[in-house]
Amino acid sequence: MIIQWYPGHMTKARRMMQENIKLIDIVVELVDARLPYSSKNPDIDALANGKYRILLMAKADMADPAVTAAWEKWYKDKGFYVMAVNARSKSGIRGVNQLIMEASKEKIERDRRRGIKNRPVRAMITGIPNVGKSTFINSFAGKAAAKTGNKPGVTRGKQWIRLNQQVEMLDTPGLLWPKFEDQSIGLKLAVSGSINDDILDSREICHHLITYLQRKYPQALAGRYHIEELEDTEKILEAIALERGALKSGAAADIDRACSLLIDDFRNLRMGRLSLEEPDDLVF
Repeated sequence: MIIQWYPGHMTKARRMMQENIKLIDIVVELVDARLPYSSKNPDIDALANGKYRILLMAKADMADPAVTAAWEKWYKDKGFYVMAVNARSKSGIRGVNQLIMEASKEKIERDRRRGIKNRPVRAMITGIPNVGKSTFINSFAGKAAAKTGNKPGVTRGKQWIRLNQQVEMLDTPGLLWPKFEDQSIGLKLAVSGSINDDILDSREICHHLITYLQRKYPQALAGRYHIEELEDTEKILEAIALERGALKSGAAADIDRACSLLIDDFRNLRMGRLSLEEPDDLVF
């Protein structure tokens, strides 16, 4: 299966970002804390060239905290302003304003020298679909300033939002990139829910997830589904089906249903806080 999802509104969104980038002081990119490398859009680096940059690791409450800490260090070592946040509980949200001010201090000082006072920093919020941009903005602003939804593609047009006296933010639609050179990136994005489920082969996605969990979090599978010492991914899916009562007529395991259950359990933390990649997994 070749995973690719780049509907027409993303082409429009990219063009809109190109047109508005000249108005922006700083680009704030949200990545998914469970896959901070695979969810970072390489197109944003080109679009944001010459702008101050912040990387927010969203959904930190869903990721393995030790792995998240390793990713924070990895990105800081590369020169990013970076912070892990959980917009739903507002964990880390208060520190974002300070981080924006710190990243924009040269701009603020330049305005001061020119006699310009109290002009807000203009930030563009970017990220892949379903990474939680609108939830973050609403938590940051303390009000329902942006539309939210637990599926990719809720935000379709730009929205200027005055967050406070110091920051104005341009919300943008979720943006993927036209081609995944590494299909494992597409699989991880599919597992996380950033690609429309309707175009995906759920079995292939489940095989990828199971293989990774076996290597990194074997206790997650064993604890949730009471699976012991099974290596074959198809047999694991059969065991999940039997454990959860996902059966066809004749008591045969319903593998497609088992896949849906597994993905849903992962996305809803029923196996615990799990990350889908670590810095040590990267090979350049």
